[in-house]
Amino acid sequence: MIEFHEVHKSYESGGATIEALKGVTLNVHRGDIFGVIGLSGAGKSTLLRTVNRLEQPTSGRVIVDGNDLSVLSVKHLRSLKKNIGMIFQQFNLLSTKTVFENVAMPLRLGTTSHKEIQERVGELLSFVGLTEKAQSYPNQLSGGQKQRVGIARALATNPSILLSDEATSALDPQTTASILELLTRVNEEYNVTILMITHEMNVIKEVCNRVAVMEQGAVVEQGNVLEVFANPQTETARHFVKSVVRDDIPSSVYKLLEANQGRSKILHIRFIGESSGQPMLSQVAKRFASDVHVLFGNITELQGVPFGNLIVELQGSEREIARAYQYILQQNVTVKEIS
Repeated sequence: MIEFHEVHKSYESGGATIEALKGVTLNVHRGDIFGVIGLSGAGKSTLLRTVNRLEQPTSGRVIVDGNDLSVLSVKHLRSLKKNIGMIFQQFNLLSTKTVFENVAMPLRLGTTSHKEIQERVGELLSFVGLTEKAQSYPNQLSGGQKQRVGIARALATNPSILLSDEATSALDPQTTASILELLTRVNEEYNVTILMITHEMNVIKEVCNRVAVMEQGAVVEQGNVLEVFANPQTETARHFVKSVVRDDIPSSVYKLLEANQGRSKILHIRFIGESSGQPMLSQVAKRFASDVHVLFGNITELQGVPFGNLIVELQGSEREIARAYQYILQQNVTVKEIS
């Protein structure tokens, strides 16, 4: 659906060359909600804006629905861009236009009839839950309502691709959750592929099925969300994952462990899917002469799949700890020895 092939983007600033994108290669599949995450300055917005040609790559290719944007005529590019909607962090609504007029604007720029405009805008305002706000002005709306108008406007021309540029970063947590729920409905009910950029890993966790992690203009990690959360390969990805799913031992627990003079082994155990519901630790306690102490634990849900972290301490003789450890390794879990 969207393909990035070795995309580079450079700027000249103060006599120096700034590389905003460094050979980015990604594939966004039809039906994805694909998230791109990174810190400020990582190149996320620049990458997103190459899809609708608000940014022209210095080199490399961006292919949208089989069309190489670098070789399209102005006429064909204009036609293709009608198939790409975009929502913005700061909403970008016209303050002098009503909600209805803001949503209708992309249609009025074309050849859509008055009747079709009335029907389409009415449908979209109903979809985003703002039918009663049709004649209101942006300054009469909350932040969440403004973003709903932005989403409705982006969908006006019935696009198959929606670009989301930090669409929830200006919203409070409760409103963010409602907007993410709405975007999920857009994806499912209108069959729209969504490419979103964010610096919030919780956004990735809630709605995305695939994710790419960017750092200093390059993609340092990518994969499906469950894989990246379960086994982040880079320090940047680990940093973002920990912002949502904590998996380290609290310092207060470390102090308690320092006082323990017996033999012990500390393990970090990750459970995914069905293994999250298995009574593994109770089996360890029954089968082996080893005490099991849970030092830390949590469980969350990713794409409908349970995902949990446990940090446990095994105490006992060296032989029994080794036997218990081997048993845990044979279960359907990921195990990392901490000490």
